[in-house]
Amino acid sequence: MTNLISDDHRVLIDGVRDYARGELLPLDRQWDKDESSCCARLAQLHEMGLMGLRVPEALGGLECPMPVYAHIIRELSYASPSVAVTIGVHSMVCEAVKMFAQPAVREALLRTLLAPDNLAAFAISEPDAGSDPGSAKTRAERAEGGWKLSGNKFWVTNGLTGRWFVVLARDRESSPRKDLNMFLLDARQDAIERRSIHGKMGIRGSETAEMRLDGAFVPADHLLGHPGDGLKIALSALDGGRIGIASQAIGIAQACVDLMVSYAKERRQFNRPIADFQAIQWMIADSQTELDASQLLIDRAALLKESGVRFTREASIAKLYASEAANRIAYRAVQIHGGTGFVNECRVEQLYRDARVTTIYEGTSEIQRLVIAREVLK
Repeated sequence: MTNLISDDHRVLIDGVRDYARGELLPLDRQWDKDESSCCARLAQLHEMGLMGLRVPEALGGLECPMPVYAHIIRELSYASPSVAVTIGVHSMVCEAVKMFAQPAVREALLRTLLAPDNLAAFAISEPDAGSDPGSAKTRAERAEGGWKLSGNKFWVTNGLTGRWFVVLARDRESSPRKDLNMFLLDARQDAIERRSIHGKMGIRGSETAEMRLDGAFVPADHLLGHPGDGLKIALSALDGGRIGIASQAIGIAQACVDLMVSYAKERRQFNRPIADFQAIQWMIADSQTELDASQLLIDRAALLKESGVRFTREASIAKLYASEAANRIAYRAVQIHGGTGFVNECRVEQLYRDARVTTIYEGTSEIQRLVIAREVLK
């Protein structure tokens, strides 16, 4: 698959790798300790072009093909899973705007989303609507010139710093089968209250927020797609997002593999490196095998998406396998490090925690299995 990446894109990926490992890695360790937001680095991420990865070149973006985008998310995740999911969610909104925004809004807004003070976010989940976005209760009421949104959104990545939110809400005046709409909301208004969610197990540098909407206004032309398209747009965005989360998972996994290999060569027991022991070698072999298999599954899904072919099943397979493999690999990394890996001074302890959420957000492993089975049974 890597031979399908152009030389120019390879230079871009290598540049992101050098930047992430040189600058983001020590920052990510600090964000994990004090739960501060990685969004403080948005200006630098903007300078790298990372806020426009999926925005057309004609509008100022990098217009990365999906396979290239996936490799960039992997490189960011190796050093900072928090930055990776911040950029990943922003890129999902850029893509939703590109695909579903009204023509009069699309070009201007995509240019706007390139700027560091225009971070984007998805607001789909609610206290009682997680794996089932169709049960959303946030209300959309028609108002002069547009809509007013009221309700609570939960688990919103980029929810504190973000300005542009893609919000799923229900129009009670429409028929039950056509009442879910997706709106593009400018959060710079008083009718929105945000509260940070602290105490997360991992990915602590990524903002996670609860939002309360109390009549937040959305202009009529900021409806995405057509009336009643809300759930379709949400599911479409999640399909693409799952490729990003799978890539995040294997970025974490690659960091674990590198750390376990390095430690196994250095750590000595019984007068020789523990890398000489078959038990250690098998853990490393299993980890590398799962890592390579994950990358191939991601590449397949990304190439299908880039080709305009239906990729729902392949995205769910990649996300399911890569996220669960990352958790197994992180477990082995801690096991190889022994007691050293059980304390925060050793990075594998953090990576073990960071990996856990990859089996939860953008659809749990259980949801992925339902999607895969549904697609196969068709």
